[in-house]
Amino acid sequence: MHDEVRDEGPLGDDLDGDGGDGGFDIELLEEELRQAAAIWDPVPAELQQIAVEAFALHDLDARIAELTFDSLVDAIPVRGATDAPRMLTFRAGEVTVDVEVTAQGLMGQVLPPQQARIEVLGGPQTAVPVEADAMGRFAGDAPPHGPFALRLRTGGEVVVTEWLRA
Repeated sequence: MHDEVRDEGPLGDDLDGDGGDGGFDIELLEEELRQAAAIWDPVPAELQQIAVEAFALHDLDARIAELTFDSLVDAIPVRGATDAPRMLTFRAGEVTVDVEVTAQGLMGQVLPPQQARIEVLGGPQTAVPVEADAMGRFAGDAPPHGPFALRLRTGGEVVVTEWLRA
């Protein structure tokens, strides 16, 4: 009888990966299996798109900025005004974002005034970055089309606005 316990499978394979008598490279095997799966059972394009969109939720700990004013709903219409800009106000705790949306783009201000990186989110498209200066002012020359939201990064804090239609 042997008192020694061996970490081998039924064919003498080294199961604990410590380089015993098995002698094959686990990482190489894993890479070969990955390549075979990519050829014989590729990931459907729709599933890849869903995965990419799910990654956009990576900042789930972001605070949601609530819409507190929308000129389409809350403002009194001005007689004779055509193509008036849409005014929006979002609030998340102490942070307020005022935004004016026009056919030429958007501009706004973060209050209290502070530098921020602002991303205009528009569905599966890539986010359009806009920088707010020290006074909190920002402008972007690409008007949002369809549903959009803003993601603000101020210091260590992330704030995301509600989604709206342009």
